[in-house]
This record gives sequence, C-alpha cells and structure tokens, in this order.
Amino acid sequence: MFTNFEIMTSRSKVYFFFEKKIPGLKNRNKLKAFIERLLKAEGKRLSGINYIFCSDKYLLEINRKYLKHDNYTDIITFDLSEDNFIIAEIYISIDRVKANAYEMGTGVQKELHRVIFHGALHLCEYNDKSNRQKLKMRSKEEEYLGKYF
Repeated sequence: MFTNFEIMTSRSKVYFFFEKKIPGLKNRNKLKAFIERLLKAEGKRLSGINYIFCSDKYLLEINRKYLKHDNYTDIITFDLSEDNFIIAEIYISIDRVKANAYEMGTGVQKELHRVIFHGALHLCEYNDKSNRQKLKMRSKEEEYLGKYF
C-alpha cells in the first residue's frame, strides 16, 4: 500500500508515493521544486508527476505486464502527457538504486537523485538507447546533480 502524506500540504505538481521506505530522500519540498525548475529549464510545462518508490519485485511486475520485459530495472517512466503538458508516472526501484550505488561506488543519496532526474529527463525527450544518447543523458544527469547539490 502506498502512502503519500505530502499531497495535503504541498502546492507542488510533483508527488511522491512510497511502497517501500527509502534512505537519502531528504528535504522533499526542495527536491520537488528543483524537478519543476529542471522541466521548465528544458522548455516543458508541468501538469503533474507521480514518483512511485517501490521494490524490485513491484517494478519487475510492472516491467513484465506493461513492457513485456522480464528483467529488473531501476526506473520505468510512463509519459502520459497531453497538449504539451507533462503528465507522468515514474516508478523507481529502491532495491536497484541501492545495488547500483554499491556497484558504482557512489552514495545511495546521489544515485537516488540521479535516477529521479533521469526520469524527468526522459520526459524532456532525452533517451538512452544508443551509446550517443546514453552519453548525452549522463551528461544532463551530472549537470542537474551539480546544480542540485
């Protein structure tokens, strides 16, 4: 079951839902405002984004059901935008974020924020299928991480 106590108190168009508790996600109002600024800087108008923080198991089921992929992933972004307004659901596996942070030798907080920004960048039409696209995406992730921290 998801919890979201922030909807009632936040005027943001960015919402966080939690299937699983997560480390490293502090000052959520600052983060939400930053995501909104990121989208604006990339020329996008925001209607609303739901970030759903979940387990590997939960995200694997979504990957199987909707994308027909049978593998773990750290993020799935569903772009539901209409009329040039961003509307999206972004699912992030906390288990994958922790594993990726360990493999890359970085902190969970930094990796979590990288993945959060990665999802927003997908909504700005950045892709990561080819090597060239991956390099551009990573460059944008690093740019926004630098601006945030």
